[in-house]
Amino acid sequence: MAERTLTPPEARPATPARPGRRSAWRSELGRSLEVVALVGLVVTQPLLDVLGRSPDFFLFHRASPADVLLLVALIAVVPTVPFALLGAVSLAVGRIVRAAVHTLVVGLLLAALAVQVGRHATPLRGVPLLVLAGMVGVAAAVAHRRWRAPGRVLRVAAAGPVVFVGLFLFASPASAVVLPRGHAGPTGVAGAGTHPPVVMIVLDELPLVSLLGPDGRIDATRYPHFAELAAGSTWYRNATGVSGWTPYALPAMLSGRYPAEPVAPHYSRYPDNLFTALGGLYEVKAEESITRLCPPSRCDQPASPEQGLGVLVRESGKLLRQVTAPVDSQVDPENSYRELTRAEAGLDAAEPVPADPKFRWDALNDNQPARFTSFLAGLRPSSRPTLHFLHLLMPHAPWRYLPSGAQYAAPEDLPNDGAGWVDLARQRHLAQLGYTDRLIGETLRALRATGLYDQALVLVTADHGVSFLRDWQGRGMDAINHAAEQVAWVPLFVKEPGQQAGRIDDRNWQHVDLLPTIADETHIRVPWHMDGRSAKQPPRDRADKLFYDRPGEPVPIAGGVPSPPAPSAPDPLVGTRVGDKPTGGTATVTNLAAFRAVDPAAGELPALVWGTVPASVRDGTKLAVAVNGTVGAVVPVVPPDQGGRRFAAFLPDDRLFVAGANRLDLYLVGADGGLRRLRLS
Repeated sequence: MAERTLTPPEARPATPARPGRRSAWRSELGRSLEVVALVGLVVTQPLLDVLGRSPDFFLFHRASPADVLLLVALIAVVPTVPFALLGAVSLAVGRIVRAAVHTLVVGLLLAALAVQVGRHATPLRGVPLLVLAGMVGVAAAVAHRRWRAPGRVLRVAAAGPVVFVGLFLFASPASAVVLPRGHAGPTGVAGAGTHPPVVMIVLDELPLVSLLGPDGRIDATRYPHFAELAAGSTWYRNATGVSGWTPYALPAMLSGRYPAEPVAPHYSRYPDNLFTALGGLYEVKAEESITRLCPPSRCDQPASPEQGLGVLVRESGKLLRQVTAPVDSQVDPENSYRELTRAEAGLDAAEPVPADPKFRWDALNDNQPARFTSFLAGLRPSSRPTLHFLHLLMPHAPWRYLPSGAQYAAPEDLPNDGAGWVDLARQRHLAQLGYTDRLIGETLRALRATGLYDQALVLVTADHGVSFLRDWQGRGMDAINHAAEQVAWVPLFVKEPGQQAGRIDDRNWQHVDLLPTIADETHIRVPWHMDGRSAKQPPRDRADKLFYDRPGEPVPIAGGVPSPPAPSAPDPLVGTRVGDKPTGGTATVTNLAAFRAVDPAAGELPALVWGTVPASVRDGTKLAVAVNGTVGAVVPVVPPDQGGRRFAAFLPDDRLFVAGANRLDLYLVGADGGLRRLRLS
């Protein structure tokens, strides 16, 4: 038998990598790409789509290009990290476990995607939609497990996040915030004549009808300072905004041109505007909120809302929850915009101190919007003509001010439309308008105290209104079609230098007329074409108006000076004292603890009461809400929603509250007017 020769181990050639190992890594890469694709569809695309169409979100928070780029990177990358870690852990356990975990992840992500698709394509909401999405997820997971085609499609779709980021950076309206092009436009040319100071306040989300009394004039009882303003200025009662969205409405006002393209309200997109027109001759003191039309070369804006990457991430997280929820939700970044108070911004109070003892400024000055404080402090005479500009997000939602200036808390998920809810929303809007009236009064007082009132061209208006018509609450085209008089018609008061007596002008004013009028009053020739017509020119012959829900798509609207809303008498129980009543039934008050230690001097009151009642309480049943024995509100029980059979009552009268512990009582109002007290928890 032949003798075999053994080769020493160290002399053997290296064993090549086994094909099975390369195949395993290819499979793992494929799984990762599938997860990247699904996360891109569930998170990256919808979130960047909303933010890309909302450049005002970044402008309001004064986000730098670096902040925006970091946020986009986080949105594109971070959501995949938990799935990657889960995959790594499951891979260490074994291939079978890894495959099962991956199938589960695919099913869950496809179910989440089905929720978003189902909310747009079906009438299902809440639990039924979740059940349907779960079934879709299970079926998709089974198909993914059985056939290769779904996985191949997902691996190709892994390029999606890169595409979504590219669209955001280069094609969305928000791209101007990240990649601004250009700076200031041409300056206006000074003509012969005086160049008076200009004081301009643009309020937000204020329909003219909210100011009107039963006689069609400004309700001097509820809004004495708006009435004072009207008594010394020209009130253009037939004035309309050109859009229900500030990013389109305000640039139209300040450029004199109708909205043409869906671009950011940024100086690089609107280089021709009021600030650049007057900026060559005038000193510009501008306080903008959700626009950045004044270029840095013209003005500085020191009083700003919360800034930085942290607030962008936090608010984007809230938007993501709304986008992925199985219930209807108004996905609008503008709902998060809130004016910082003077205390939050750390600003000193404006001087001089208000003289009106009824205006509790001494106790509530910390609640004053910070940018209003800065604006008020800047109202001083100057040797150089000055433009004082303020865009104030008042009385815009979120509603949180009482007419006195006290603030109150409210849940974020409180509906604004539907039976009962739309009435509550309007009450809160009117209360915040009462506080806005206080701010107008402070402005008039400051102007008179400094001598600017007689010298200046003073303009007070709003960019758009808002509808409080049931089932059509809001300011989009549905609201325009059903309640144009609430969305388009806005207050406009123009006080010319030296004007003493008030007058009314019912010409067909559209807000593109604003800049031409200011240019004529300040004797500045604007070096670009404007669509608007100065009030110094003859009125328009046509009575119809143009409204733009989308730039470049004008919608004619008809109508004239709106009629005042029908007066609504308060329930006769409001204001009455309640003695001992029989007890029967229960209710849950979410903010009951707030009544145990009330400090009115701190500037916050529990003026909104909300909670739930048992399902046995019928729709339409009245609830009377009493504080310290006095009924402050009577509200109906509304149909249940995802939050249960909820109720909310608004108590705008500060006199209901006392310092310290306050007693809160809820009563069921019977058909005969009898009251039955509910046990609260």
